[in-house]
Amino acid sequence: MAQSKRGDFSTCVGRPKTVTTPEIIDQIYELILEDSRISVKSIAEQLGISRERVGTIILEDLYMWKLSAKWLPKCLNADQKRQRCQSSEQYLEFFRRDPYDFLSRLLTMNETWLYHYNPETKQQSMEWRHSGSPRPAPKNS
Repeated sequence: MAQSKRGDFSTCVGRPKTVTTPEIIDQIYELILEDSRISVKSIAEQLGISRERVGTIILEDLYMWKLSAKWLPKCLNADQKRQRCQSSEQYLEFFRRDPYDFLSRLLTMNETWLYHYNPETKQQSMEWRHSGSPRPAPKNS
């Protein structure tokens, strides 16, 4: 109390951040480069530091966060939606005319190429990324 009355505020309160060293930051970065799906818990256990400290280093020092490789449906504009409705109505009409011949004559196409990856859990598909990293692509198991 006497120190604060004199204007001396140099006394530190709490534990110093001795774990956040350039070496630890580099070790965390190397672990993430080896396996972009590594968990904070695994990193903390390997380096013997807290999960909270690992999370802080990843977010504040490495500027990384986890992204999930999840496919989202393509957004369609009003004209594309109308065209798909018209096509669907035509297909239904063809089917009504001759249900047996319909499937043998149907050919579908799509301009989108997709990777097929069905993770057991969403957690499995998450990877550490920088803001400038390309979008995560699903990996084959």
